[in-house]
Amino acid sequence: MPINKEKLALRDQETKSTPKFIRPESWRYKKLKTAWRKPKGVDNHQRKQKSRGRPGLPKVGYRGPKSARGLHPSGFTDNLVYNINDLDSLNPKEDAVRIGHSVGTKKRIVIVTKALEGKFKVLNARVNRDASKS
Repeated sequence: MPINKEKLALRDQETKSTPKFIRPESWRYKKLKTAWRKPKGVDNHQRKQKSRGRPGLPKVGYRGPKSARGLHPSGFTDNLVYNINDLDSLNPKEDAVRIGHSVGTKKRIVIVTKALEGKFKVLNARVNRDASKS
């Protein structure tokens, strides 16, 4: 059950009203994918926003609501953790834990067990069962 439902709903509503930004000339050439790429040409019409009928550019004004920024789809705030001490400053009712990429298996096991004792939501536990037995 997600928390912060109102904030997530507001973010979804904002997302619906923003246009789908597509790569310039992707409608013209099949070899170009529609994934966004910034137009960088000197005379590019879309970059200069010279002609009508061209898709818009992503700008600051399309940013989502401030209250919903940094929220995981579950509604928790996403917090990066590298050691056990990082868990002390977090609240298990509002904050979810994501373990850093550079953390090794031994420390990862310790962090996950401490997080589960503290009733935190762990977003990427990824603990090998065989490693925890040794």
